[in-house]
Amino acid sequence: MAAGCRGGRRFLCAAAALLLAAVLGPAAAAAVSSSSSRAGSPGELRSRVQVLGGSNWSLVLQGQWMLEFYAPWCPACQQIELTWESFAQESERLDITVGKVDVTQEPGLSGRFFVTTLPTIYHANDGVFRRYRGSRTLEDLQGYVLERKWEAVEPVAGWKSPSSIVMHGMAGLFHLSGWIRQIHSYLTGTLGIHVWISYAIFILATLLIGLFLGLILVLISDCLCPSKSTSRAETSEEAITKDNVENAALEEPEEAAELSADDAEETTDIKDLSDGEDAANSSADDSEEDLALGKESGEEEMEDLSEQPLADPETESSVRQRKSQVADNGL
Repeated sequence: MAAGCRGGRRFLCAAAALLLAAVLGPAAAAAVSSSSSRAGSPGELRSRVQVLGGSNWSLVLQGQWMLEFYAPWCPACQQIELTWESFAQESERLDITVGKVDVTQEPGLSGRFFVTTLPTIYHANDGVFRRYRGSRTLEDLQGYVLERKWEAVEPVAGWKSPSSIVMHGMAGLFHLSGWIRQIHSYLTGTLGIHVWISYAIFILATLLIGLFLGLILVLISDCLCPSKSTSRAETSEEAITKDNVENAALEEPEEAAELSADDAEETTDIKDLSDGEDAANSSADDSEEDLALGKESGEEEMEDLSEQPLADPETESSVRQRKSQVADNGL
């Protein structure tokens, strides 16, 4: 019965196209036939999964999203394809947008989200991303959103967020790797070049690019920071002048110190000489006093001897000897 109704509708569409072709021309007939083909059968459901790429990925920064990263050749991705479509059909009820990204076509997005396993599912709520690690059944996916289980999951760190500067750089690296892969496929597939020759070409290109970038860095460093030899030649005169000034400043206190030391030495020498003269004068006075005392004592002894009476010749000789000794001592 349903097949008969479907066939009747197709017949009516074809008849309407012929009628319009007869009245309005072939252009109107083509428009009607294309619209009927786009409409398709009433039982066919349109996919509500939004495909994201490098141009529209920023849509996930607004609202609530569930985003899947997949590859057509991935068996696990193929197993959850129908589940993901059914989950997308419930997106209006769940107040969520369901999207997907083909990593083979969008290597930059896979690098931006740092996708290392397939399939990878992310939950996003106003730009805050969380990795979904639960079961991939329809009930678990719906419960994750309805029960707000994502609130218990720790968000992705700020530096790993897809909108951060670090992940911008990561996206650029993944873009570069995809571009290199395309060139390699063109060299080996279209041109028929051997694989090892293609590798040699990439190695040579890498060396040349590295040398070129190194030369640019050297030139920039020379402009920003001139070499030491040039700077030394420019500042040699200034350094000599500075050294002369410092030496003069150091010599002035040294000369003053030497002069003060010489004055102190002269003063001490004068004091020593005066002390020596005083000591010599005092010693001379002492010696004169000793001589005077010796003479006085000698004279007294002579007087004593002269006053004694002469007893005999022996006594006289002894007295004479004593007088001669006293005279010697007095001298």
